[in-house]
Formats: sequence, structure tokens, C-alpha cells
Amino acid sequence: MDPAHLETAEAEEALERVAGILRGGGLVALPTETVYGLGANALDATAVGRIFAAKQRPAWDPVIVHVAGPDGGKAMLDELVREVPEAARRLMEAFWPGPLTLLLRRTGAVPDAVTAGRPLVGVRMPAHPVALELIRRAGVPVAAPSANLFGHISPTTAAHVLHDLDGRIDAVLDAGPTEHGVESTVLDPNTNPMMIYRPGAVTAEQIQAVAGAVEVFRSGELAETPRAALPSPGVGLRHYAPRARLVLVEGELKELGARLGEAALGSVGERVGVMLPREVAAPDGAAAVFAWGRWAAPEEMARELYAGLRALDAQGCTVILCPLPLEEGIGAAIRDRLLKAGNREQQPAPHETR
Repeated sequence: MDPAHLETAEAEEALERVAGILRGGGLVALPTETVYGLGANALDATAVGRIFAAKQRPAWDPVIVHVAGPDGGKAMLDELVREVPEAARRLMEAFWPGPLTLLLRRTGAVPDAVTAGRPLVGVRMPAHPVALELIRRAGVPVAAPSANLFGHISPTTAAHVLHDLDGRIDAVLDAGPTEHGVESTVLDPNTNPMMIYRPGAVTAEQIQAVAGAVEVFRSGELAETPRAALPSPGVGLRHYAPRARLVLVEGELKELGARLGEAALGSVGERVGVMLPREVAAPDGAAAVFAWGRWAAPEEMARELYAGLRALDAQGCTVILCPLPLEEGIGAAIRDRLLKAGNREQQPAPHETR
């Protein structure tokens, strides 16, 4: 459906059908401005359990709940959380609807499966018109992690969803490619300084300007298979991974061509794919190249990140060479996803203050 024309008969019918599936305990893949999410009624423990089964997601990994409504989502938010700190209120006013998830103290109405038994629930209001309208029509808050098999590359199109989950879910709402291409920022506003558990399109700099000091959580001390529930969605060590081996290349823009060339030469016997910024020449030995956007425009690279990894996988690459952007603005989110996809720890010191 066209997100700009939800008044058509076809869109109305699709939204009503899918809203009914959600109310009935089913699973629906829905577009958001970040990635496609796999949605279920967040207040129905059985329905939430179906998300974990379809994704093959472990119970220690909590999920995010999405809210909306004619009252700005207030009724749904009141059902989910006990209190909203002042810092969180300021951030909601600045960034909701939008790609910011806030960890807030949950009510007893939230099933343990949503939070992995933790006292905080991640809540956000998506900015995508289809997601907002679907949640409004369903009349229930929607738990929705990314609509892919656990640990795999997140989906930014309906085709990506079907590649992973066809036959495992009840419906997909296709509204074209997503806008941002990386998942929401996840923030705990209850601490001082506040803690970013997952960087996203709402940056540390933007958060600090609105609500005060923040730190960035570093996952180096986490086990790949944790014994206890994770403190937040999106902090697991192994996520967003292609089938191909991912080789991450660091350096200034003027050095990237040479460094990609060195990495390609070191991949003898492999089918080499490259995530290639527009300003960089393709290295010799590359079997496939994905035009990744401009290094000088990291928002373009964020939008195309998962599509590029999936495209190179689809072309049979056994190794993917990918530059790591600087940890600035949305570059921090791209870097976070790539380091997790390559199963590498973040490089800066733990709890670096922003």
C-alpha cells in the first residue's frame, strides 16, 4: 500500500483485516520508519510467545512495544507504564512519533515475555503512517521486534520479511522500503546520566541537547548466549549478521580504497562482495559490489545497510568487505550494527560519556 494514500478502499480493507489479526492473537509484519517489525498484541502473553517462536528468538531477549491512538498514545502508554520521568516526557515531546525507544517502569499488564522478566519495558511511538494507523485500528499496543529470524539481517522491505518468515506468520503489510534502515535508539531515561543501550537515528547529541547527559552502553562484558535476561532490546552480541563472513575495514576516506584492496587480496579463494561508498573505487578481486551511498551522507548508508548485506548474500558472496564509519551521529548506529554483525566488541572505552 501507498503510505500517502491510506484512504483507498484497498488500503482500508487491508488495515482492517490486519488489525483483526492482531486483536485475535495473530502475527503481522508491519512497516515502521526504522525496519519492518513482527507485531503481536503486547498484552496477550500467548501472542507474544508466537513472536519468539516465529523468530526463533531466545526468551532472554526483550522486545519493544509500539503505541499510538487518537489521544497521542496516552491510553496505551498508561496501560503499559507506571510513571514517566520528566526527562522522558521532554524526549517524547521532541522525538515522538519517531525512532526513539524509552525504557520505563512497567505495569502488571505487561507480560513477562515482553521484558524477559525485567522491570522496565521498552516503548516507542513509530512515525510511519501505516504503523500508526494499524495500531490505532487494532486498539492494542503492539510488541514488535524486527521481522526476521533471530540474529539475521533486519528487514527493510516486505520481500526481506518473506525471505525469513514466509509460512511462519499470518500477514505482511507491504508499504515499500523503510526510511531510516536501522532500528530505533533505545534509552533508559531513569538513570543519571541516562544510558543509550542501542544507538539509532535519534543520536546521543540530540538526546543530550533535550534532556541532559547520556552514556553509551558497551556490550563487551556480555556473553554471546547470556544466562540472564538482557538489560534492553538490541544489546545482544550477535545480531544483524549475513551468511557471509563479514570483514570490517577502518580508516579515513582517502585510505579506504587501499584498505579494501588489501582485504580483497587477503581473501584468496573467496567470492568477495564489497559494501562500497560512492566516493571509493572498487577494489580488484571484488566479485560483487553494492553501491552503498555517500560516505559524506551517513543517513544514506544507514538506509541501505541491511539491503546491501542481503543483496551480497543473495549473490553468493562468501566474504563481505565493509568500511566502518566514524562513531558520530547516525554513524554510531551503523557502526554498532556492523560490529554486532561481525561479532566484534566496540572499540572505545566502556561507558564513554557523550
